[in-house]
Amino acid sequence: MIKPLLYLIGVMMIVPTVNGAEKPEAIKLKPPQMEGGKPLMQCLKERKSTRAFSPKQIPDQELSNLLWAAFGINRPEEKKRTAPSAMNRQEIDLYVMCQDGIYLYDAENNGLLLINYGDHRNLAGRQEFAQTAPMTIFLVSDLEKMKGDIKMQEMFSGINAGYISQNIYLYCASAGLGAVARGSFDSKVLSEALKLKPGQKIILAQSLGYPAEEKK
Repeated sequence: MIKPLLYLIGVMMIVPTVNGAEKPEAIKLKPPQMEGGKPLMQCLKERKSTRAFSPKQIPDQELSNLLWAAFGINRPEEKKRTAPSAMNRQEIDLYVMCQDGIYLYDAENNGLLLINYGDHRNLAGRQEFAQTAPMTIFLVSDLEKMKGDIKMQEMFSGINAGYISQNIYLYCASAGLGAVARGSFDSKVLSEALKLKPGQKIILAQSLGYPAEEKK
């Protein structure tokens, strides 16, 4: 899904460093489609958690739409996003884990920054389905961007991650995808795989993909 883009249309770009590391490879996503989809009330009716996924990969256009819906920029002149953010700190980053690697969503440039090569899905969570789902999005808070004591920072980061998670759920309901938000994972091991800096904390994981066909 993502890997072919790296060679076909994801040409190398000059991008800022990530967490002090060397400039990562960048993949330009297709522009998100902001029209169509199911009515909001129908999406709310169909929203649910899915824990059995087909191995089918999420197409590139669908991925672009999904990430924009989750926490993309919907007011470019102000650089404001599709989900609320306390004091507009925008401290939540989206890390995308799939079979080709781990990527950081770059909302401003509508792209993905390669963080780690290879299939690390065995680290996605303690549940078996989490390790085989086509994709998991990790909602990571950069607590250094927040004000207040640590409890206040974590509270607002949890609330902000909840907004984004619901955006993901509603988009998946609209697009025929399945998703489930999770908190069962090894934070230490995952932080190393995502190459997080000390001030970053994984708040939530959300595994997604096409629902597995029910056995008859």
